[in-house]
Amino acid sequence: MMTWSVQNAKARFSELLETSIQSEPQIVTKRGQKVAVLVSIEEWERLQAQSKPSLKQLLLTNSARFDMPDMRQVHHNRVVKRRDIPSFD
Repeated sequence: MMTWSVQNAKARFSELLETSIQSEPQIVTKRGQKVAVLVSIEEWERLQAQSKPSLKQLLLTNSARFDMPDMRQVHHNRVVKRRDIPSFD
């Protein structure tokens, strides 16, 4: 990956853009620190698709699991007491 200073990127933006499209992502630095990357739209879309979990992945994660109340015991926000079924001998 090629590195461009902000000043150089501004002065040669068309070249920076073409290089990111034709070759590989380009890094932009500000005061010597990496601050941004310019990538082609194809690369961006590929990365976005990779970052979104599938439904299967979501369902298999621990964060997707939760406890639901037993609907047989809850009625209109009140807890209904369970009663034993009488035995008829």
